Amino acid sequence: MPTVLVVDDDPHIREVLRFALEKDGHRVVEAADGQEALARFAAESPELLVLDVVMPEMDGIEACRRLRAESSVPILFLSSKDDEIDRILGLEMGGDDYVTKPFSPRELVARIRALLRRAAVQVPTAGAAEGGEVLTQGRLRLDGERFEVSWDGEPVVLTVTEFGLLRTLMKHPGRVSSRQDLMDRAYREHTVVTERTIDTHVRRLRQKFAAVGGHPVETVHGLGYKLGDCEGSGE
Repeated sequence: MPTVLVVDDDPHIREVLRFALEKDGHRVVEAADGQEALARFAAESPELLVLDVVMPEMDGIEACRRLRAESSVPILFLSSKDDEIDRILGLEMGGDDYVTKPFSPRELVARIRALLRRAAVQVPTAGAAEGGEVLTQGRLRLDGERFEVSWDGEPVVLTVTEFGLLRTLMKHPGRVSSRQDLMDRAYREHTVVTERTIDTHVRRLRQKFAAVGGHPVETVHGLGYKLGDCEGSGE
């Protein structure tokens, strides 16, 4: 029974989500703001967070930033704002998906189910689903069974989504993958993403590798992305 941490300052929304998620077979814990969310996360070790963006004490963006410093747990942002800038900012901070209010509880539960399935494939059952593969390209190494990535021996902590994108590129080194290809391969259980979402996740992936001197993902203008030779320190 996966544990989902629902973080929202509106008790009615928490109640609606609790009912829908428990009906779907999930265990639900709640928090009313970002500060409480960090404490509940440490105490409960949930498999997924539903995180409201606008909250008192600490908003969802800041809570996500702090969580991403130590965890790759899937995060689904929930917000009353449908502005693209908020959506992109949430993904830049490490969110895996984004739903705007008002929302359909059935759709939100389906997205949560999809994120959990993808996380289960990529983390604990990667050995069974993907042959427990270890992929290497130059100074880049990805261990599918341990959910670990490193550049020149330096660990790089990725979210579930980022890990899936990188693994898709590493499976076909040198081949150009269009954004649609990446959506089809890296989001097998989750097809509601857009090409702009792919760009955002790739940009965040690059930022993490740049911090350790790596630049594994190359842009092929007008076509998509590909994995570079991963030997040098620049693109």
